[in-house]
Amino acid sequence: MGDGESNMNVLFEHAAGFSLFKVREFEEESLLQAEVEECIRDFSKFAAVVRLVTFSPFKTAVAALENQNSISEGIIPDDLKSFLAPQLTKGFVLGVLDPKLGAAIGETFPKVKVKIGPLVNEITRGIRTHFHKMVKLLSAEAGGKAQLGLGHSYSRSKVKFNVNRQDNMIIQGIALLDQLDKDVNTFSMRIREWYSYHFPELVKIVPDNYLYAKVVHYIKDRKQLNEEMLDELEEIIGDGGKAKAILDASRSSMGMDISEIDLVNIETFATRVIKLAEYRKGLLSYLQSKMGAVAPNLTSLLGETVAARLISHAGSLTNLAKFPASTVQILGAEKALFRALKTRGKTPKYGLLFHSTFIGRAGSVNKGRISRFLANKCTIASRIDCFTEHPNSIFGEKLREQVEDRLKFYESGDVPRKNEVVMSEALNESRSLIEAQSDGSKKKKKKKRKADEMLDDGDENGLNGEELVQEPKKKKKKHQEDPMENSFYANNNGNDMAVDEDEVAEPTKKKKKKKAKA
Repeated sequence: MGDGESNMNVLFEHAAGFSLFKVREFEEESLLQAEVEECIRDFSKFAAVVRLVTFSPFKTAVAALENQNSISEGIIPDDLKSFLAPQLTKGFVLGVLDPKLGAAIGETFPKVKVKIGPLVNEITRGIRTHFHKMVKLLSAEAGGKAQLGLGHSYSRSKVKFNVNRQDNMIIQGIALLDQLDKDVNTFSMRIREWYSYHFPELVKIVPDNYLYAKVVHYIKDRKQLNEEMLDELEEIIGDGGKAKAILDASRSSMGMDISEIDLVNIETFATRVIKLAEYRKGLLSYLQSKMGAVAPNLTSLLGETVAARLISHAGSLTNLAKFPASTVQILGAEKALFRALKTRGKTPKYGLLFHSTFIGRAGSVNKGRISRFLANKCTIASRIDCFTEHPNSIFGEKLREQVEDRLKFYESGDVPRKNEVVMSEALNESRSLIEAQSDGSKKKKKKKRKADEMLDDGDENGLNGEELVQEPKKKKKKHQEDPMENSFYANNNGNDMAVDEDEVAEPTKKKKKKKAKA
C-alpha cells in the first residue's frame, strides 16, 4: 500500500456526535486488518492502533435526528461539513462505513480520498465497542441513553413519513377485501351444497350468493313455507315472480327431509355468511373513502379497487409514483413476462390494468394501444397524488376524459384534444379550487380570531362569554333593564355611579327647555 494511504483517519457517527479517529501507520492493509481483528476485544491493544483526534457532540436531540435523517439518505449535513472542513487536507485518507455517505463526501471534498472496505468495517466495529472509553467526556450510560433516544426518534420519524398518506391502510384493506371475496364464495358454495339436500330447486331460482343465504335463513324448513310468508320473501329477493317460483318449487321439491339440529346448523352458518357479505360492503365503502383521500386522481381514473390493487402490488403510493409507465402497464403480469422472455414468446400487454373498464371496451386490435396509453395516464395521476400538497380529483377527471377521447378516436376517428390544452385547463381549475379553499379557511380563522378577542375583552372587564353573546339582544329591549350593565356598575365605586346618573339626567333637562321655548 502506498504512503498516502498510511495516513488514514476513520469517521464515526455516534448518537452523541461526530468523531474522527487516527489509525496507526501501516504498510499492508491485510496485516493491519488481522491485527485489528485480534485486538478488538482488548481496549489497551486497540488503543495502540486507533486513537481519538476530535469529537463534536450534538447540541440537541433534534439536531441529532436531523443529522441522522440526512446521513441515512446519503446527504452530508451542515454539522458534518463544518466538522470535517478544518480536518481534511490534501492527501487525506478518510475511512467511511456507509458507501452513500462516502460518495457524498468524495463529491463535496474532491481533494480527500475516501476509503470503504473490510478494514474500515473492522476498525468501526472496534470503535463502536470501546467508544465510551476513548471519549472521556461520554460515559457508557450516557452513550446508551443517547443511542436509545435517537433510535426511538428515528423510527418514529420513519413511521410518520406518510403524513396524511395512509397507503398502508389501503394495502391492508384491499388484501382483506380479496380474502373476503374468496371466503364468501367458498362458504356460499358450502351452504348451497348443504341446503340442496333439503331444497335442491332453490339453487337455480336464486343464483346470487348473498340472496341465497338470506333466503335460506328465512325459509329454513321448506314444508313450513306458505303464502303468508310470500310478501317478506318478495322483500328479500326483490322480485315477486321469483318469490312465487320458490313457493311452487317448495311444494313439489325432490329434496329429502331434514332434522331440526341440521336446520339449526344451516341457519347459523347462513347467518355468518350474511354478516360476512355485509361486512364486505362496509369494507368497500371504507376503501372508497380512503382512496378518495389518499389517491383521488388515480381513483377517478381507474376506480377504487383497481387503483388500490396497483398501490398494493407496488408496495406504496411512493413506489408506484417512481415506476415508469412501461412497468405500470405490466404490473401484475410478472410471471407471464418472464415466461415470455424465457421462451422468446409474446410479452403481455397488460397486467392489473386489464380489470379497468377501458381495456374491455377497446377492440382486440386496440387493447395494447389503450393499455399503453392508460399506463401513461396512471403514472401521471399517481405522481400528482404522491407529491401534491393540495389533493383533489381534477387532474384524474381530465385524464379519464383523455382516455375516453382516445377510445373514441380508435373507434370513429374523432381527433382528441391536445394534451397541453387539457392539462392547462386542469391546472387552472386546480388553482381556482385551491384559492377558494384557502379563502374559506382564512374567513374561518378571522371569525375565530374575532370570537377569541371578544372573549378576551370580556375576561378583562369581568364578563363571561355567555354575557357577551347575549349583550346585543338585550340592548334592543327599551323598557327592560340590562342585567349586564347593572352587574358592571355594581363592581364600580359610588363616584362612578354619580357621574353616570348626571349623564343620564342631562337629556331630560334639554327636552324641558325645548317645550318652554315652544
